[in-house]
Amino acid sequence: MSNTANIRGKVVVITGGARGIGLATATALRALGAKIAIGDIDETTLKESGATHDFELSAKLDVTDPASFESFLDEVERTVGRIDVLINNAGIMPTGRVVDEPDQITRRILDINVYGVILGSKLGLARMLPRKSGHIINIASLAGETHIPGLATYNASKHAVLGFTDTLRAEYRGSGVAFSSVLPTLTNTELGSGVSAPKLLRPAEPEEIASAVVGLISAPKSKVRVTAMAGFLAQLVNLLPESVADGLARALGSGDAFLGDVDAEKRKAYEDRARGL
Repeated sequence: MSNTANIRGKVVVITGGARGIGLATATALRALGAKIAIGDIDETTLKESGATHDFELSAKLDVTDPASFESFLDEVERTVGRIDVLINNAGIMPTGRVVDEPDQITRRILDINVYGVILGSKLGLARMLPRKSGHIINIASLAGETHIPGLATYNASKHAVLGFTDTLRAEYRGSGVAFSSVLPTLTNTELGSGVSAPKLLRPAEPEEIASAVVGLISAPKSKVRVTAMAGFLAQLVNLLPESVADGLARALGSGDAFLGDVDAEKRKAYEDRARGL
């Protein structure tokens, strides 16, 4: 891993920070001396996580609401300090065939996973550009480089995050602000509950994603894929002829991983929360 000494004292904001990848990342960075502000829509879990880990700030945040996001960032800068790193992590992953997806769920996925990332990036960028320093890290997914049956809208949202982040990197080249995407494979969090990883690919642990983010802050680069094997396979598949790539994906079991192989009972609690039920 890169030298982490430059993380100490940095003010890091993490959306969706009350659980899963967000909380693991907050905990890892806190251990390295960063000042942590987490925002989350789930106030109960937010209070528990904030109190347990003694973060500098834990505050309610709705990433789809500009007023909520702006006031959250204002509070961070007022109480913790100017923002050095903004990690747009909040996201949801309802599963199922697209024809069965209610329109309000389609909109909810796009509102949180795409608009929330765009909004956060814009608001963070507006604060960082005058200082000519800062780092915006957007949590995408390997689903943003592939296509997985049962995740059509989620796939679309993560493709959007990657395209958006890459464009910002080019648009603000030389500004002093860095932009990075993190592309996790299926991860052992509530978001991945009841789903089996395709053959040859073990699920990642949230701590592995956190470690990747630590590495990005220490030595910024445009993308990091986790796990390395899943990232390699995703890139390899994209180089193959379409019929070969699709056949390989089916052989690995990705065609059923988010459809027929889902344990609906294990997944119910997450699906209900993701769908706002």
